[in-house]
Amino acid sequence: MTRAPEPTSKATASHYVWGADCDGWRLVDGNDLSVIHERMPPGRQEVRHVHGRARQFFFVLTGALMLEVEGERHVLRAGTGLEIAPGLAHQAINDGPDAVEFLVISQPTTRGDRKPAPA
Repeated sequence: MTRAPEPTSKATASHYVWGADCDGWRLVDGNDLSVIHERMPPGRQEVRHVHGRARQFFFVLTGALMLEVEGERHVLRAGTGLEIAPGLAHQAINDGPDAVEFLVISQPTTRGDRKPAPA
């Protein structure tokens, strides 16, 4: 018998730290779908990278996130998002004065599908 799903939140989800002090909570952690709630303090950024299979959607919950995609910079504010197709080099950057919280939705998961972007 299939079990009914349970609600999830930052309080109940699996937590991890990336970089020195950025947080991630795995709200959905499947091979076919990943939903991560991330928190990035000011002055932080992820390594510019590319995914071969995964399509991603970044959606800002609070603050502002700079998302660089193939050399074009987009400022996403709370309530806005941007889709990243597989194969596009991208980087999330918080160059603002406050922490930013956002969702990263990936289909399929990005585990094993991330490599540094070519220079």
